[in-house]
Amino acid sequence: MRSIGKFLCVFPLIFICSCSNNKGKELANVKIAFIADAHFQDIYAHFEDADYKGIENPKTGDFVNIRTMNAQLQSTRIFNENYFAFIEALDDIVARGIKYVALPGDFSDDGQPIHVKGLRKILDQYAKDHDILFFATTGNHDPVKPFAHDAGKTDFLGKGGREQIITSVEDKNSADVDGRLKPIITSEIQKWGYKDILNEMSAFGFYPQKDYIYWETPFTKYTYDNYSYNKAERASVLDQRTYAIDAFNKQPDASYLVEPVEGVWLLAIDANVYMPNKELTKVSNDPKDFSGASIGYNNVLLQKTHLIAWVKKVAELAKKKAKVLVAFSHYPMVDFNDDASEEMKQFFGPGKMQLHRVPKEEVASIFADAGIQIHFGGHMHINDTGVRKSKEGNTLFNIQTPSLAAYAPAYKILTIKSRSVFEIETVVVEKAKNFNSLFSLYEQEHKFRQRTGAKLNWNKAILTSKNYMEFTQWHLKELVRLRFLPEDWSKEFTEEFISKTGFDLLTLSENLNAVKTQLSSKEVVLDDFRSWTGFDMIYDFYRIRSADELAFSDIAESRLLQYKMVCQQLKKSTNVNYRIWAEIFDKSSKGKPSDHFKIDLNTDSISRLSP
Repeated sequence: MRSIGKFLCVFPLIFICSCSNNKGKELANVKIAFIADAHFQDIYAHFEDADYKGIENPKTGDFVNIRTMNAQLQSTRIFNENYFAFIEALDDIVARGIKYVALPGDFSDDGQPIHVKGLRKILDQYAKDHDILFFATTGNHDPVKPFAHDAGKTDFLGKGGREQIITSVEDKNSADVDGRLKPIITSEIQKWGYKDILNEMSAFGFYPQKDYIYWETPFTKYTYDNYSYNKAERASVLDQRTYAIDAFNKQPDASYLVEPVEGVWLLAIDANVYMPNKELTKVSNDPKDFSGASIGYNNVLLQKTHLIAWVKKVAELAKKKAKVLVAFSHYPMVDFNDDASEEMKQFFGPGKMQLHRVPKEEVASIFADAGIQIHFGGHMHINDTGVRKSKEGNTLFNIQTPSLAAYAPAYKILTIKSRSVFEIETVVVEKAKNFNSLFSLYEQEHKFRQRTGAKLNWNKAILTSKNYMEFTQWHLKELVRLRFLPEDWSKEFTEEFISKTGFDLLTLSENLNAVKTQLSSKEVVLDDFRSWTGFDMIYDFYRIRSADELAFSDIAESRLLQYKMVCQQLKKSTNVNYRIWAEIFDKSSKGKPSDHFKIDLNTDSISRLSP
């Protein structure tokens, strides 16, 4: 386990008396871990209603149900190896003595019963063995739609390296076509809705527990002072936790507030919104009638305004009761592109680079004015910190938690130093036991794709990865090559740019003598610019975009300096795309502290902490 920040001492919960404050006691050193976007897939689970165990791993003898490497390398998330990273992160949390863990959504692969059940068993075991309390909130992958529906995947790995269809509904046209394996039919691979997922995950915040000091939802009528577990249990029924989306349809809202330890309030916001795709004239459970929930808070402002009033009420009560309020949800509340979103719209187009997921500026202002000061988000699989101050003078710190299923695989630790001072540390999961145990199966897949003349094959070098961190870097590099460049970048730009050397880019706008003069003042060797290409710069842009400060230790300092100098030259180019690209790259390298830092709410300040 690698921590970019320093290892913190593990303190017990400490309550320090405050003589001048009669509202309660001063909290210090309560630690909460945040694991976002685990995308857990139970690779060892067997389908109870199908005579299929999976494929045998020749290395271990185990039977596994895994997705193909080809599928992984064209997805923004890893499907299989993140299983081992999740266990590694939990073990590290145990070793640090942390007792509270929040899961800001996408805790499952796609809300499939087999994976949600597998996750619940693991969390139950860690809760029992190590006295850990887990608190989850929903993401757009759990649930994919508000209600359960049939689904499946065509790209599980089958015998001999071939693709295996596993689905909850039989498709007669999918069998015996082009030599495909016979589909596996199981209800365990359908996509669950709110009711089933929340029932399975009920012990992890979604419903009140007797150990909680306090628990409520946006719909409860009781107060903090007359709270009881029995009242909370009666109010927690999902049918009582719904909001209207039109004249006929209501959808669940899984938001809740919990006080797991005296003085700390965790506000779990369900920001999933499933917008109708058309005007509905009756109650509908047809998934085709609703969009997915990936937009996040922009749609919350349209459909879930009740959350804003509830957040305001909670924040006001937290202040009155002298509680530390920490919010978390699946979606970011602040621009996660280091304020380069406008340039990215110009360069890539508004429909590219997931720019539709960038929250509007009013999102941060509205929730800051409602009383949110610290919010942990996920969804984007990136490490980032965003800060916004509203016109009313209220500041919101949005902390983006990386995914364990992507580069850089990491989780966050929040340490409450006092009611106004917070320390945030990012812990990278560099090594994960058994992460390479499936590689022999991928060897079979690669051979099959080669033998059958697959149009585009993945780079087998990923199977030489020495640790999980290196594996995620290979995943990102192949993702850039196989998906991002073809989908998001203009063909005209990439054909001209990716083969150019750094030397070519450096000398685009000035003559060689002028460049040599500039280099001599910085003690940079000109030949070093010949050792990399535009593709390397694009790949490192994705590393920085994904990992922010965490990427700096994976990219040589000298290379970062060279990129900076190239950007300075490209900004002078007569090519408008080169100028915009340089601005995007430059902004991405200058974000707010995101590795190990301190937030002071008294001064509304954020500052880096030394390693």
